[in-house]
Order: sequence, then C-alpha cells, then structure tokens
Amino acid sequence: MNAWSKILNRILWFVFFCLGFYIVFAGGQRLWPEDTAGFLKSGRDTAQRALLESAVRCLYPGMLLEGGEDVRSGTWYEWYIERALAMHPLYRLQSGAEEPGALESAATYEILAAGGVHDENETDENGQAYDMAALAEAENEQAAAREEEQRQEELRQQEELASLETSAAVEPTMAGTIYNLEELADFDFLFSSFYTIENNTTVTADQLNAEKLLSKDMSIDMDADGPQILIYHTHSQEGFVDSVPGDNSTTIVGVGEYLAELLREKGYDVMHVTSVYDLVDGKLDRNEAYSKAEDEISAVLAENPTIQAVIDLHRDGVAEGTHLVTEIDGKPTAKLMFFNGLSMSKKNGPIDYLYNPYIEDNLALTLQLKLFCEQYYPGFTRNIYLKSLRYNLHLSDKALLIEAGAQTNTLQEMLNAMEPLADVLDKVFHP
Repeated sequence: MNAWSKILNRILWFVFFCLGFYIVFAGGQRLWPEDTAGFLKSGRDTAQRALLESAVRCLYPGMLLEGGEDVRSGTWYEWYIERALAMHPLYRLQSGAEEPGALESAATYEILAAGGVHDENETDENGQAYDMAALAEAENEQAAAREEEQRQEELRQQEELASLETSAAVEPTMAGTIYNLEELADFDFLFSSFYTIENNTTVTADQLNAEKLLSKDMSIDMDADGPQILIYHTHSQEGFVDSVPGDNSTTIVGVGEYLAELLREKGYDVMHVTSVYDLVDGKLDRNEAYSKAEDEISAVLAENPTIQAVIDLHRDGVAEGTHLVTEIDGKPTAKLMFFNGLSMSKKNGPIDYLYNPYIEDNLALTLQLKLFCEQYYPGFTRNIYLKSLRYNLHLSDKALLIEAGAQTNTLQEMLNAMEPLADVLDKVFHP
C-alpha cells in the first residue's frame, strides 16, 4: 500500500507541475508580446498616447471627453485627439514636414522653431516688442538684394555665352590636325604625309627642310598702292560637268573671278587676267599655252610692280569615275591640290633652261597653305604634287599653281571650294 501511495503522490505532483507550467506560460503570452521589438513598440505607443492626451488637456482644457476604457480605446477617440492637436500651428507644421514633398512646410517649421519669424505680440530676448515695420523692410531689402544678385548672374552668363558665340563666328573651329616641328623635321614623315612626286623627278631632304620652309615670310604688303594679287588661267577652257559651252562664267575663269571677289572682300587689290592661251584658230591646243601665258603675265608684272602673288588656277583631269569632293560647312566642296615644279629630273638633275630662283619660296608657300588646310579644313586638299618642269612658277616668289577639283565636279562644288581657299590664302598672306 505504501508503494502505491508513493506512486500516486508522484503522479499528482507531476500533474500539478504541468498544470502550473501551463498557467504560467499561457499568462505570459498575454502579458508579453511575441518579441522584444513588439513589446517596446507597444510601450512606446501607450506612452505617446498618454502624452498626446496630456497635451490636449493642457492646450484646450475641457475639450477632451472623459470616459471609461471602452471610450478611450475607440479609433474615433484617437481621431479626436489628432483633430484637437491639429488646431495648434506648430504641431500642424511638424506634421507637414514629415510628409514626403512638404519641403516648404518643413522650412517654415525650422524658421518658427529658431525664432526667425515674429508676430506683433512677441517680444525679443530683452523683453522689447519687435518693430514689425522694420523687420518687414529688412526682409524686403534682403529679397531685393537676392533678386538683383540673381539678375546680375544671369546677365554675366548671357554675356559669356555671347562672347563664345562671337569667337566661334570670327575664327573657324580648328577641327583638324596641328603638326609640330619635331614631326615635320622628319623628312620621311613629311614627304609621305604631304607629298606625291612624279616618277621622273626627285626631291631632297634639304629642299624639304620644314623648319626652313615654315620660317619664310610669305606675307603681302596690303598697303601697296596697286594690285597685290594676280589670278590667271593657263588653261582657260577647263570646264566642269555642268559647264555651259561658250559661257566662260561656268568654266575655271568664272571660278577664278569668284576667288578674286572673295579676296577683295578681305581687303586685297586683285587683278584677274582672263586671256586665252590654249586655243589656236578656235581649237583647243595647249602645246604652247605656258609659253604664251609667260609672255603676257611677265608684261603685266612689269607694268604692275605692286603685284606680290601670282596664282595660276586650274582644274585637274581625272578618270570619269573619280569625284574629288568633300563637305565643308555643310556644302559639297571640290578638293584642291597645290602643285610645285622642281625644274629637276631624276636622270639629269637640275634643268638649266627651266631655271627658277624661287623654288624654295614656292615650296614654302605650298607647305604653309597645306598645313593651314589640314588644321582648319581637314580633307579639303590632296597631297602637294611635285613635278619635274617649271610651269611659270619662276614669275614670283609667291607663285602658285592650284588644281581645283576636276572635270567631274559641278560648278557649284568649285565655287564652294574658293571660300576655304580664300581663307587659307589670307592666313598666309596676312598672318
């Protein structure tokens, strides 16, 4: 019997223990939330609600309805507290500052909290009433000063923009390549980059000495009283794909006149000789064209000693499928080629009967023009062509033979080419 009593006693203790554990656990679940964060939030909400009730009682005594637990637990009660507090401006501003996008309300709240805005019933730190008129005037002056500062800044930016636009209009954009003297001093680089040479002639490193050629002064005295530049055409009958037979204005002669006009606009006194040297008895014959041109142009130069530059303007002859054109300032433009006669053959050396004392000057002029074209109008010029004969380049130290476009170009493409040509000529003649 004693053994059974002990067993029963232990069973009862175990049952009471389990029952007690259940009561404690179940009760704890009601008093303690599932996690610490939830418990802290519950406490914070309760404290906040109590503070809000106290604030409403202090600000608006008698407005808070009294009631039991059931009354205070309803959502309408919380709404009532919120509406009562919303009657106070600071609380309303703070609520606005907490809403996304309420930047103006937040800024106003900061001003109010810092005492930066005053009404007529407030006093300063010394107990004196604020002078509202003086405050308003000071604020107006500050606002006016800010507006004036902003206006001046806008004017400054507009002036800078106008200055940049003016600079861009005065000087073309340097979109090309500027070569340095170290590169150009390398004969192989200079020759391969800028020249094409005829098979039966040759050129030496001493002749293509970049430092020497670029140091030569190719400028023109624009104060000379008389013509300063002469333009002529050894091959006056050269035309283009859309030239009108019998109308010289649609041939190389018309293109030469447009170049003369452009140079005159830049301040040069230009003479344009339109004589014909490549027709014999009304038929095209160029065998004696250079000799005939030399006779007349020499006489013109003797009569006009103020002429300092002589330009023989041609157009090239190419295969019918070749179109020498590029685009400059949005316009189709014929490409150019500067031409030098070296009075020298590869087999026999210098050609004495074609003596030219100005070979170095002629080479200097074409190289300087070519480099300006590469700098300001990349793609506008072909390589400088070197050939064995003289081509009347002995008539002046600033003698030029220019091949502009070819028979496959249009007249308009040729006219367009004269504009950048006039610009680079001016850069060399009037640096």
